[in-house]
Amino acid sequence: MRRIYIITGVSGGIGNFLARHYAKKGFEVFGTYHSNQPEILPGVITNKVDVSNPNQVRDWVNGLSMDSAELVLINSAGITYNAFAHKSDHAMWKNVIDVNLFGSFNTSSLLLPHMREKKFGRIINFSSVVAQSGVMGTSAYAASKAGLWGMSKTLAIENATKGITVNTLNLGYFDIGMIIKVPDDMQKQISAKIPVNRFGDPENIVAAVDFLVKSDYTTGESININGGLY
Repeated sequence: MRRIYIITGVSGGIGNFLARHYAKKGFEVFGTYHSNQPEILPGVITNKVDVSNPNQVRDWVNGLSMDSAELVLINSAGITYNAFAHKSDHAMWKNVIDVNLFGSFNTSSLLLPHMREKKFGRIINFSSVVAQSGVMGTSAYAASKAGLWGMSKTLAIENATKGITVNTLNLGYFDIGMIIKVPDDMQKQISAKIPVNRFGDPENIVAAVDFLVKSDYTTGESININGGLY
């Protein structure tokens, strides 16, 4: 059976890593980017899409060559905005919600009809340890990532009899992606608080994704991959 991996946010570290990985494995991979066009990814078809815009997502989905394929959707697109709540810019705060939460809803809702028709689908949403632990200045990011839990639970129940699973991976700190923007001294402080005393290898994310793709009985779950952080 033909299987396609659809990954949003392939210009980011984790999305880029996953797109490369599954293309090398021989799968068809479709990816989105918005602000930053990624370098050429062999075997990956990329399109500029604002996932927060349902019309752009609809046009992109309608242009995909999916035919009878089994779909795996990985919602990796995400942005952040750091500011104490009482000092925050409300438009920028809302934009984080629009991209991280509404964007994941757009891609999921518009690909679900194909999944339901084929009676197979995997939707994997990337949340964050930040939504669990509380980090000063991250109210927008934390709210957007926490919202994925409720959305994923509901989508899982709505589609449980259609061969579709919907799960959330709560990612800790990995040596790829947004962490590279954090100053070195702060990276050391964060690493010291992780029980395994290091940032995660992105291969751990691949292992979790592969498990969820193979399992037809794991759905509506929120799985931590954070090196023991709580």
